[in-house]
Amino acid sequence: MIKMNMMRNGFIATALFLLSAITAFGQGTSSGSGSVLGQEQDGNPIITAVPFLTIAPDARSSGMGDVGAATSPDANSVYWNASKLPFAKDKYGVSLAVNPWLHKVVDDMFISYLSGYYKINDRQVISGSMRYFELGSIDFTNEFAQVTRTFDPREFSFDANFSMLLSERFSMGLGARYIYSNLAGSVNSSSNGLDSRPGHSVAFDLNAYWQNPDLEIAGYKTLWALGANVSNVGLKMSYSTNSQEDFIPSNLRLGSALTAELDPYNKLTWAFDVNKLLVPTPEYDENGVNVNADKALFSGIFGSFADAPGGFSEEMKEFMISTGLEYWYNEMFAARFGYFYESPQKGDRQYFTLGVGIRYQMFGFDFSYLIANKRNHPLEDTLRFTIMLNMAGKQQKSSQGPGSLGNDI
Repeated sequence: MIKMNMMRNGFIATALFLLSAITAFGQGTSSGSGSVLGQEQDGNPIITAVPFLTIAPDARSSGMGDVGAATSPDANSVYWNASKLPFAKDKYGVSLAVNPWLHKVVDDMFISYLSGYYKINDRQVISGSMRYFELGSIDFTNEFAQVTRTFDPREFSFDANFSMLLSERFSMGLGARYIYSNLAGSVNSSSNGLDSRPGHSVAFDLNAYWQNPDLEIAGYKTLWALGANVSNVGLKMSYSTNSQEDFIPSNLRLGSALTAELDPYNKLTWAFDVNKLLVPTPEYDENGVNVNADKALFSGIFGSFADAPGGFSEEMKEFMISTGLEYWYNEMFAARFGYFYESPQKGDRQYFTLGVGIRYQMFGFDFSYLIANKRNHPLEDTLRFTIMLNMAGKQQKSSQGPGSLGNDI
């Protein structure tokens, strides 16, 4: 029987940290089996396929603690909230991010993210992105621990979005996404009836954004923004004809941001996001089987707000909180700070982030650094790099009017 060499399995290290525990055969693990990468023994993390879809792709937002629902728009808004893009200053923008991933655990994993947008006119925007996750190399062994083959697992997704300004202060967006995950290649075993295959899924996003640029707080001109994004609502995924299908990470993100103009050269933004997976909470029977795994898509999504075995207190622990500050000098140099919190029972990701940014004419560069709360955490010292290109059309007029504070970074 073919099985994975757990000592060499890079994608299992990723899955364990992201609480996904999905093997090449689509199998999951039960809760309470012990401490893994900081998890408490009594934890009950939510398990999904393709957890790479939940990893913050860009250095700007990750430098602010993984916030992005209501921050000022740029090319990376395609991930955080595409409905912000009608308020973007430039006619089009492109961003490329490259992130070494879990380099404390393995040295051959990385995530790359390419995104961009184009303003059809002052009210309508099309955008898209592609994400690629290289999970390194895996040795497959037989029952005698002999290597039978080596495989390079990989995952990717690409999406297209349309966003529209519905009023001077409110916009909405809709997107569609294709997801591909190949963790073990195609394997057929007639002796035991087990097989593996790449997983596929399609999903959609629905998002909204509102801003009020006419506030004044403590004598400073201030822009207040609210954002919401429901993402990855789509078909469940299977890695085998003989295993159950797994939910993909459907997600709800709500956020707010305040941007104050301290003087003509200095701006300060404070942002706050609340995040929740719209996936059923695992509930295990006496045989260790997750009885919620077979729920239908929409019953799982809507039921995810009231299905935790621990009741209301456990439901509240499923909300992840992120907050961050961003300071800009002369719209050229930025400094960022943030914090991300996830309950110890739901994954125990808790970390501070730092970041810097530079803008010069049409070019931009962002960098972020992650400081984990615990020693030897697999995310410790995570680095992210993003380069950007922004271009204003010759006849392009800002869709924001005179109150465009905070949306011209």
